[in-house]
Amino acid sequence: MKVTIRKRPDGFEAYVAKKDMEEKIVAMEKEGLWGGWVKLANGWTFEMPDNDPETRLPITVEARKISGGED
Repeated sequence: MKVTIRKRPDGFEAYVAKKDMEEKIVAMEKEGLWGGWVKLANGWTFEMPDNDPETRLPITVEARKISGGED
């Protein structure tokens, strides 16, 4: 799924265009966001692509949903 990641003063936020859904990222496998999983406030978990830790945000990436909700 296409997921747009942006930085907010209180953390990261993800926008899933296919579902017109915006949720706060509440947990992540790796501190740098990239190359591991992230969990959204609604319970969905996405596997994030490997990107440079200095990647400029906002950015739209192809992330694989690994749990939560409907496809």
